[in-house]
Amino acid sequence: MIGLRTMSAPSVAEIRAVAQPQTTMDRRSGEHWAGLLYMRKLSIYVTWALARTPITPNQATGLMIVSGLLAGVVLALPGLWAALGAALLIQVYLLLDCSDGELARWTGRTSITGVYLDRVGHYFAEAALLIGLGFRASETLPDWYTVLGFAAALGAILIKAETDLVDVARARSGLIAATETSAEQFQSRGLGTARKIAAAFRFHRVIQAVELSLIVVVAALWDLATGSLAATRLLTVACAVIAGLQLILHLVSILASRRLK
Repeated sequence: MIGLRTMSAPSVAEIRAVAQPQTTMDRRSGEHWAGLLYMRKLSIYVTWALARTPITPNQATGLMIVSGLLAGVVLALPGLWAALGAALLIQVYLLLDCSDGELARWTGRTSITGVYLDRVGHYFAEAALLIGLGFRASETLPDWYTVLGFAAALGAILIKAETDLVDVARARSGLIAATETSAEQFQSRGLGTARKIAAAFRFHRVIQAVELSLIVVVAALWDLATGSLAATRLLTVACAVIAGLQLILHLVSILASRRLK
């Protein structure tokens, strides 16, 4: 079956039936809103094109990682075009993030290595973009905005690590991975309510790659209009504060939930 899939010329509909199963399209917590809104509609065509090449799913993930890292490098440059370029590269990153898994399902090449590389890509992209933002906000190198960019990047990495370490702790205790239900169940009703209120504001998304790349463009437009770096610098400070706050709140949320039970 794998050989037939990789050597034949399948239609988009045939690939969609295998690469975008209903279980994938219906999930919410593991799928970015942009993926649900528009990227899954585009990614299937990229997957169709990739299926006609020798490119493997892990190589597609490698391209995703490169796109995320390049976005951070480009963002470090001054000017509106750099911000637009970084935002475009993040869209490519998101596109490949959808297509690599679709390609893996179509070719039957799903693997633990692929899952690992995908997580590494998410770590790298968010960190690179926040570091790039710090450099972009800096008038001289290094200054406090550079430091804040690195601090925000470290916070973003640690937040993801807090999530991943739940499964590490459970695996070492002989338990299966935590479910979405356990993540939403709290030992205290008050903490559960507080988490829902915090989630409603979604301030944590400011430091996530897709959202941040779009906010950076708005900040760049504001800077262009005012002839300063005020908006970019304010955004850099906000990202550092949000990352630090989210790091603490996320840890409390995990410890108060039933994910470690």
